Amino acid sequence: MDEQRRRFIRLAASGTAVAVLGGYYVLSDDLTRSAQAQTRGDGRPRLPPGQRVLKALKPMGGEPGDPSLEHFQLKVHGEVESPFTLSYAELLGMQQTSISADVHCVTGWSVMDAKLKGVLMSDLAARAKLKPSARHVVFEGAHGYTANVPLREALGPKVIVARELEGAPLPRTHGGPLRAVVPDLYFWKSAKWLIGVRFVARDEPGYWETRGYHNHGDPWREERYG
Repeated sequence: MDEQRRRFIRLAASGTAVAVLGGYYVLSDDLTRSAQAQTRGDGRPRLPPGQRVLKALKPMGGEPGDPSLEHFQLKVHGEVESPFTLSYAELLGMQQTSISADVHCVTGWSVMDAKLKGVLMSDLAARAKLKPSARHVVFEGAHGYTANVPLREALGPKVIVARELEGAPLPRTHGGPLRAVVPDLYFWKSAKWLIGVRFVARDEPGYWETRGYHNHGDPWREERYG
């Protein structure tokens, strides 16, 4: 398992700071207490156990993909009747949805009410016409990165492929031009530099899952490692 990420967990547990890309970012006790006092509509606490709140998303590394919008393509394929590929302009031509999402990183930090905009995964699935055999989604990032998500959760009401963050184009450090966003799972499931959405019949553990991370990644169950 990645030793730097183990170190992140130890720092977060200390209650003082989180290490990101070699730097340290102070966690907000006030924001943490506020989030801990709130309850979600489904009855769960708004802030999962073991998490502390930051004011903004922090870059978590990885190998960026091609930033060129002219060359961008998103492939939607697999267990579907109508596979297709979108250019960036074609992605913009689809219905755009804005969401406010809480983000929870496996390293122990969370950001509340991140403002994101993009295309709902359910809209991509509807256009592709899923086969009955589709049971899971594999998000495909640049350089072979993958993250697996059960179909039911991948088609949740706030799951999008995001192209904007806080009203601006998604920064490259956060996965721009496009990343998946699956708010109810740890953030490693929200693959950055997204180039493919593949619907599969059988589960296919992704990059981190094959390196010791939990296959599901539910923050409220603290499914950090397998």
